[in-house]
Amino acid sequence: MRADYEDKIPNNVGLADDRRLQRALESWQPRFATWWADMGPQIPTEDVYLRTAINVGREGWAHFGHVQVPDYRWGIFLAERDPDRRIGFGEHKGEPAWQQLPGEYRADLRRLIVIQGDTEPASVEQQRRLGYTAPSLYDLRNLFQVNVEEGRHLWAMVYLLHAYFGVEGRAEAADLLRRNSGSADSPRILGAFNEETPDWLSFFMFTYFTDRDGKYQLGTLKESGFDPLSRTAEFMLKEEAHHMFVGTTGVDRTVERTAQLMVEHETDDAGPHGGIGLDVIQKYLNFHYSVSLDLFGGETSTNVANYYSAGLKGRWQEERRGDDHKLTDDGALVDVIADGQIGQTEVAALTALNCDLRGQYIADCASGVKRWNRILEQAGLPHRLALPHHGFNRQVGAFAGVHVSPDGRLLDDAEWEHGLTGWLPTDVDKAHVRSLMRPVYERGKIASWLAPPRNGINGQPFDYEYVHLA
Repeated sequence: MRADYEDKIPNNVGLADDRRLQRALESWQPRFATWWADMGPQIPTEDVYLRTAINVGREGWAHFGHVQVPDYRWGIFLAERDPDRRIGFGEHKGEPAWQQLPGEYRADLRRLIVIQGDTEPASVEQQRRLGYTAPSLYDLRNLFQVNVEEGRHLWAMVYLLHAYFGVEGRAEAADLLRRNSGSADSPRILGAFNEETPDWLSFFMFTYFTDRDGKYQLGTLKESGFDPLSRTAEFMLKEEAHHMFVGTTGVDRTVERTAQLMVEHETDDAGPHGGIGLDVIQKYLNFHYSVSLDLFGGETSTNVANYYSAGLKGRWQEERRGDDHKLTDDGALVDVIADGQIGQTEVAALTALNCDLRGQYIADCASGVKRWNRILEQAGLPHRLALPHHGFNRQVGAFAGVHVSPDGRLLDDAEWEHGLTGWLPTDVDKAHVRSLMRPVYERGKIASWLAPPRNGINGQPFDYEYVHLA
């Protein structure tokens, strides 16, 4: 299912056969270019060694080469269609997947697509200044790769809006460029995408925790009975894997360098020796993990129940579940605060699907912490990192408005304020991290607070010239 790469908008959806849609998207394209110039990566480059999608097949789906970033071929790619695919859950279980938009679900599907689409340009906006403090050309290249693919994911959602939602869809597509991360007047829809990403430790935590939320949200959309959305999400997941790789290995390398400095200087604090202390890494972890948990919404949701019953949004790896895939008679336990205690109560399983997805995410996040702790163990250090309790620092759901310590204790206001500087990054912590963010643009060199990667990109060595700066 090779893309038509000669078109003005590379695609594998037969855009040339739908002149009206093609014209609509070509009219949106200059707006995207303006947004990218204004809100995309700021650091000027001649070219960057980037991966560009050229195919959706299992093998050879992408091309690597030096590209002038403004000329990157953003395109529209859907995974290959399975003509026999059937809806796997909800009231329509067993029916053929929808190739056209079901009218009764129009508003709900538009909302799901808009929310997903809004996150894609938001992360580009959050990361736009990081190039000026890149710790190596390898890392700078990875930043650009994440950014251009988030831009392509925006194109994926804009295509669905234009192709299936008419005038309303075109208006929503325009709004995806009107809103900006952190804007006082027109902020992004979800809170985590209005936070700053001011330094590379934040970037690594964002790509580990927040992009991992994106993986799970896309996984639920991949199950959708609306086949164009399902196929779009499936291909996006292929690209999303690299974003999480950047986060996972970025924190790996931060922890590794911190451990080296601790051993070399026989100290518990790498900060005075040009590193990032483990206590600061833990605070950044606490913040980004808790903010990302809020993206899963409240413990119970009738909207999500309705999406599932309608066949619009499934569960993570729906086909592997051993139940009836309808859940109409099932129950599930969710968190509650009752009588001053953290407890659980049983609710209808359909309304607890946010908790189901969040539980999958938490287990996945824990695997990264195990990786980082193995690095500390191999260095001979007794220190360990940990995920905080899922009620810590929450602004959404059962734990909003209450104070929970990282180890899961309910606290009063005074206890919370007393412990806060030890749990979340302080201004002093942020200032120290910023002080380390000195750019390193020389081939084969890297900033002192970060270990080099084990391998380069696409078989290239670490000292390859991944970026030519202007």
